[in-house]
Amino acid sequence: MLRTLEIVERDEEYVGIILDQRALPLEEKYLEVRSSEEVARAIEEMAVRGALAIGLAGVLAIAISVLNSKDFEEAMKSVKEAYSRVRKTRPTARNLFWATDKIMKSISSCETLDELKEVAIKTFREMAKEDEETNKKIGYFGAKLIKDGQNILTHCNAGALACYSFGTALGVIRAAWREGKRIHVYVDETRPLLQGARLTAWELLRDGIPHTVIVDSAAGYLMSKGEIDLVIVGADRITMEGDVANKIGTYTLAVLAEKHNIPFYVAAPTSTIDPEIESGDQIKIEVRSEEEVKKFLGLEVSPRGSRAYNPAFDVTPGEMITGIITEKGILTKPFKEKIAELFKK
Repeated sequence: MLRTLEIVERDEEYVGIILDQRALPLEEKYLEVRSSEEVARAIEEMAVRGALAIGLAGVLAIAISVLNSKDFEEAMKSVKEAYSRVRKTRPTARNLFWATDKIMKSISSCETLDELKEVAIKTFREMAKEDEETNKKIGYFGAKLIKDGQNILTHCNAGALACYSFGTALGVIRAAWREGKRIHVYVDETRPLLQGARLTAWELLRDGIPHTVIVDSAAGYLMSKGEIDLVIVGADRITMEGDVANKIGTYTLAVLAEKHNIPFYVAAPTSTIDPEIESGDQIKIEVRSEEEVKKFLGLEVSPRGSRAYNPAFDVTPGEMITGIITEKGILTKPFKEKIAELFKK
């Protein structure tokens, strides 16, 4: 199974290995990172992307800063710098903050460099394994929603590339396919960086799952013709009320799905839920470079004097979501009550 991040030891040095998603689908290329700064740049430049993968990359940044330190004092200084730097890379993804807090808690009681290194690499590997197991549980629950012969629409990439392995929204589709259900997936291209056309289609092709890439604006037409049976997307942050931040264009799909009475599901682990945020208007939305919109595959497609606006995410109100598929089961409305129960346990 495809895995996006690893730590390896090479010539008495620890190296982070990151699948460079910018090169896909043409080339399967890997980056080698040896410092937290290199990891941070990989996140900012979208070499690694997807809420869960970003979170684990944040853990990688902190672990690498520890593993390549020469003494305890240097390590602790490097940890603080790595923690601060990596949390500034992508503001919307909840898992980045959850995951980096988790490794900081794990190493906080360490008293020697050897102990610090042992705990850091152990925590990274445990969190990677937990990510994969969690996603498989999401797939198990979500696959129950998919019927044989259905057409599923997905947006952006919420597959193995967006996690350590297996995937959330695409993990649900993958699980249904492995159960023998004959399904077909419509893949939004997902402008401006084409995560659907480049990445989701690449994953589906590897698995042999029938699929068709469409331009983002074709989704409504297909829905009006009865060609879409359900929509499944991922999430970068979920509020206590069940509002969901996800790749820009998700809200548009939710509006269209509601108009055409099509079930609209979100697949994400409970770690994506932010217990400190009640509603979607409190979510900080990342706005990325104008150049991502004004250029296509490196070519200028807009006049140089034109401006562009490039929000990376939008927010879909919980009232428009049929259910949230988690590793603990499928949450249904009213979301606020169900989510609150999760945090009481």
